[in-house]
Amino acid sequence: MKCESPKLYSPLALAFLGDAVFEILVRERLVLKGNAPVNALHQQSIRYVCAQAQSRAVDVLLPLLTPEEEEIFRRGRNASVNVPKSASTGEYHRATGLEALFGFLYLKGEQDRIQRLFDAVWEQGE
Repeated sequence: MKCESPKLYSPLALAFLGDAVFEILVRERLVLKGNAPVNALHQQSIRYVCAQAQSRAVDVLLPLLTPEEEEIFRRGRNASVNVPKSASTGEYHRATGLEALFGFLYLKGEQDRIQRLFDAVWEQGE
């Protein structure tokens, strides 16, 4: 899928989509590592998709981002969100920025770029 104007979407709509994109990449990587019980896969995936882990991933990604990608990340990070008790405000905002970035790239049809950025995050988390 490719959208002509992904910048027109709200940062939270981009984050909504990006959350799913990021999670499927994590799940795919875990399954490809080896067959395991579903509960074990789920417990492993939580380590990567929680706000704290996504916030740490931002540190890896920021130096790799283009100016346009940085803009999308900032829009997502600065969006007004209700922060759950499981994460700090800063962590949750940074995670939302990361998700907005992945949603934006997905709508642009930039699968290769998504994969390169995700690979960088995965290597840091391993």
